Order: sequence, then C-alpha cells, then structure tokens
Amino acid sequence: MQPFTTLTSTPAPLKVINVDTDMIIPKQYLKTIKRTGLGTALFSEMRYKDDGSENPDFVLNQPAYRKSEILVAGDNFGCGSSREHAPWALLDFGIRCVISTSFADIFYNNCFKNGILPIVVSPEDLEKLFDDADRGSNATLTVDLEKQQITGPDGGTVSFDIDPFRKHCLMNGLDDIGLTMEKAPKIEAFEEKLKQRAWA
Repeated sequence: MQPFTTLTSTPAPLKVINVDTDMIIPKQYLKTIKRTGLGTALFSEMRYKDDGSENPDFVLNQPAYRKSEILVAGDNFGCGSSREHAPWALLDFGIRCVISTSFADIFYNNCFKNGILPIVVSPEDLEKLFDDADRGSNATLTVDLEKQQITGPDGGTVSFDIDPFRKHCLMNGLDDIGLTMEKAPKIEAFEEKLKQRAWA
C-alpha cells in the first residue's frame, strides 16, 4: 500500500449528499476481485450518458478536475452496501483523500485499508473547502497527515482528527498484511520456540 504523508491537488467538489456505494461503483462492476481497472467505472451513472459518452456537466469530466486526487463531498458519503469496490474505484481513478462532514462506518474503515484518507470536517469548514474547490485549477489544497491539517490556496488551514493507529498505518503504507509482516520476527521466534519444545 502506498504511504500517505502529504498530498497537494486541485480538489473536486461533489455537492451531493448521501452518495452511496452503488453510486460510487454500480453493481454490474462487482464481478471482478481485482483492485485495478475500476477507475473508468467510478460514478459511471453520473459520468456517462446512456450512449456511453461523457456527461460534460459531471465534475470529474471537467478539465480542471480530471486529475483531482482530493474529493470534497456532501454529508454521509459512502452509505449503502459494504462493497469494498467503492474505495478500489476511487483509488484506481486517482482519489487519495475524501473530505466530508460524515461517512458511513464500513466505507470509512475500508478507505484506511486501501490507502485513502477520509477526513471529517465541520459543516462550516466543508463550505470553505467547497468554495476553494469551486475555483478549479486556480486553487489547490494540501493535506498534511502528520500535522493533521488541510491548507487552502489562500493559506488558511483546517485541522482534523484521526485515530493514531490509523494514522500510523497510512503514513507507513501498512494494510492488514503489512501489519502482520511487521510482526514477522516475533512470529518466527515464537515458531522456533514451538519447534524446540516439540524436539525436547
């Protein structure tokens, strides 16, 4: 998993509340167990017209936001089913950070397991960040995980809270497998003791 330390990007404003996981990645794309290749299907029902062409009104199709790595979204992001394909699709598109006032619990947890930083801010701070995002390519946000701070294009800052363990995992690029591998020396030592007992 790629470590997350600081991230600077033009933020994309998605001013929609209750974005559920079916909106993030529709059910017809859930057949794969690969974490790659889902970026083109991200928000597909909003991104594409019925004929498969791009919807020019959708934010991620607009030139300023095509390469956004930060998504500023409305309340209750990631609600609905527990599909892990939702963070997979966001990450495959290039989104490394989602900012909202609230997230569904399962989606929130899945983000950390896949190297995405979900940030909870107050409604007032979200409005400021929407204002920044509305400025398009003329504005960037910088997310500093170590300082737990978002810096806007005019130098203003927004602080955020994060669980210390989750912060450690993101900053060091540790998913569940990586956490287990950190304990490899202790596991090997324990197994060696078991062998010695078996031979005794």
